[in-house]
Amino acid sequence: MKKLSLFFLLNTVVLMAFAQSIKNNNLLMLQKKEDSLKEYSLKMVQGINAEARFTADSIFTKMFVRALLTKNSFNYPFESLETISKLYAPDSSFRIFTWQMVINDNVVRQHGAIQIKTSDGSLKLFPLIDKSDITVQLADTLANNKGWIGAVYYKIIETKSGNKSYFTLLGFDENNMRSNRKIIETLNFSNDEPIFGGRLFSFEEDSVARPSVSRYIMEYKKGAGARLTYDDDLAMVVFEHLESESNEPTKKWTYIPDGDYEGFKWKNGKWIHVEKVFNLITPEGKEPVPNPVKNAEGNTDEDKLQNNNPVENLAPAKKKPTQTVPKKKAAN
Repeated sequence: MKKLSLFFLLNTVVLMAFAQSIKNNNLLMLQKKEDSLKEYSLKMVQGINAEARFTADSIFTKMFVRALLTKNSFNYPFESLETISKLYAPDSSFRIFTWQMVINDNVVRQHGAIQIKTSDGSLKLFPLIDKSDITVQLADTLANNKGWIGAVYYKIIETKSGNKSYFTLLGFDENNMRSNRKIIETLNFSNDEPIFGGRLFSFEEDSVARPSVSRYIMEYKKGAGARLTYDDDLAMVVFEHLESESNEPTKKWTYIPDGDYEGFKWKNGKWIHVEKVFNLITPEGKEPVPNPVKNAEGNTDEDKLQNNNPVENLAPAKKKPTQTVPKKKAAN
């Protein structure tokens, strides 16, 4: 019971921190709108047919824009909208909303918007229009918000090149009945307008060089569960290497993870491809072996039993240097 009370208390504190610049009457209005939005956000996913989902999506979008028109709505988290991805930029200059709409088993569309933080609390919004179905070169297209390559984003990373900020987005696309996609996308702002893509993914350090691309797309077999994440310790985007399980490299729906990991490391203003992230190889003959406390006859080795610490036993202990304390001179 105490844990539950603490949970609600923390949620209340977070909500108050976000909403501290929203006037009470506006805050109450947003909370009321959020209750209605929650209902339609669920129907967008749970609707029994495409028509029901379309209707819910249309109503949700109109209601959502009206809610965002509330002054200082940028500070309102919309936490209960669980089917909507909500990511704030690390520098809090904008936030991005994304969600998906399943039309049928073979057609999935993503919707979204970028809300810019404004000094007076007014709304500055860029709707995201998914054009991935009519874009020929998905990996090489430079686009604004009206030519967006759709995805539901789950991670945002900020990097810099000189004085310019680049935001890297990791996203998921349910694509079609045979394959899923995960996308590494870049976003920057030019003349206060959003620009997606840019030849920032370089393979110049690969054993076999290939041209740079504007975004990196992993397409793989439905249900294969390929991993794509950002590792803070490595400061690197890390993802599973894919290969065709049927040796048909042109058929992306046959790709599955093979156990190796690749990555991208931000260097000199671009993402440099790392062919093998975890490349530690155990030398032949140096494989780890068990260190039993009993010998072949079944007798216990007392020294091993009392001193069985493989880390400490890797090297002999070093003796501490003996310090010579100078004798005091006798007083004259």
